[in-house]
Amino acid sequence: MSLVTRYAPSPTGPLHIGGARTALYCWALARRHAGRFLLRFEDTDRARSTRESELAVLEALEWLGIEHDEVPGFAGIPRQSERAARYAGIVGELLERGRAYRCTATPEELEGMREAARAEGRKRVYDGRNRDAGIPADVGAPFCVRLRVPDSGPETRWTDLIAGASGEAPEDIDDFVIARTDGSAVYHLAVVVDDHDMGVTHVVRGREHLSSTPRQLLLYQALGWEPPAFAHVPLLVGASGKKLSKREGDVSVQAYRDRGFPAEAMVNYLARLGWSHGDLEIFERRTLVELFSLEGVGRAPAQVDEAKLAWVSQQHLKRMPAEELAAAVQPFLDAEAGEPVAIGERLRAGLDLLRERSETLADMARQARFLYVDELEYEPKAARKFLKPPAAPLLRDAGAALGGLDSWDRAAIEAALGGVVDAHQVKLGKLAQPLRVAVTGRGASPGIYETLEALGRDRTLARIEAAAARAETVPSD
Repeated sequence: MSLVTRYAPSPTGPLHIGGARTALYCWALARRHAGRFLLRFEDTDRARSTRESELAVLEALEWLGIEHDEVPGFAGIPRQSERAARYAGIVGELLERGRAYRCTATPEELEGMREAARAEGRKRVYDGRNRDAGIPADVGAPFCVRLRVPDSGPETRWTDLIAGASGEAPEDIDDFVIARTDGSAVYHLAVVVDDHDMGVTHVVRGREHLSSTPRQLLLYQALGWEPPAFAHVPLLVGASGKKLSKREGDVSVQAYRDRGFPAEAMVNYLARLGWSHGDLEIFERRTLVELFSLEGVGRAPAQVDEAKLAWVSQQHLKRMPAEELAAAVQPFLDAEAGEPVAIGERLRAGLDLLRERSETLADMARQARFLYVDELEYEPKAARKFLKPPAAPLLRDAGAALGGLDSWDRAAIEAALGGVVDAHQVKLGKLAQPLRVAVTGRGASPGIYETLEALGRDRTLARIEAAAARAETVPSD
């Protein structure tokens, strides 16, 4: 039997990184075993579910490279809102077989049952008052439909593929609602029917769904269907140690994308939030597919650590092929410049120099700004420290030496600046620091020779001249 997983988000907003991690695990497990990874939308919350949110989910999955397969027998991505007739048919079947019954208990009556259960310390709340009443469909009063939980024999425990022995005692489970008073199916019924109809063999989902599984197992038994294997991934927690909330900062996939984290780095980071393979820290999608297993997923909550994400991102920027890096950083360059930026040979060389110093693509674009804008802004602190009168003659002589070069390459630049240092009888730092501020506007940059080579002759000479003039006008200490 082919392994089939699914990801079934509620389209009520952007894709949270917790959901993205679940989708990634489902996808990696299916691809590892040459199975299928399916996608459906659980949009029964009609007040909050939107098509815009569906598109946001699809966009996030596409950016992460998590591609889904077609669901056999369905046109497009299935939505629960379009399957009401199927759910109603299942409810009718359970009613006909006596595995479910109609219940007319009012909200006031239900509240009384809850109070009695609390007073007596019971988990089971519903008192079964309509269980054998045989209430007909034309009762003339609002009714829901409840599953008749067997008094003996039901299986409500299972061995979870991640969490291990799980479940609860059947005597603690109410005859729970499977259809509301308006006839719509509740989550437990809809998800069981969907997973069965779509041939899902492995349900991999968040730990918050662990408590739902016993009721879903009861539905599988009532319908005579074989349940899938279940695997509940650990929670994600924030710095506080509490469950990561959608309100705890902007933790959507698109937010991380827009901050400049490469997609490959995000996949790497998400995979490691709960899964490990030996000492492997940095890897790509194809490696994840080759190695992923549910046995490698731990049970303890995983903490979202921005510093670790930044480190992972930097490792991927170091590895990224030049063409791929140029394409990835392009929108951040354009945003920084306020107009389209052409990535030529020199800018490409400059970006390569910044790999070691950049944690994100946005960070790289900011640091590379001096390479592609004409107007240079000095960091105030760096300018005050290094663009002072004693630096002016050094800068002017450096400009003259560089201006006389026949070729503009690292070796020639190094030789020219070496001559200036020797003539002034100073150490290289005395020239390199003012020169760095002059051409980049910053107090830190890659090696000065490589920086000048990437910047080019014309911009270098013009900026040295401007910086020397500025240094001459600064009052002496």
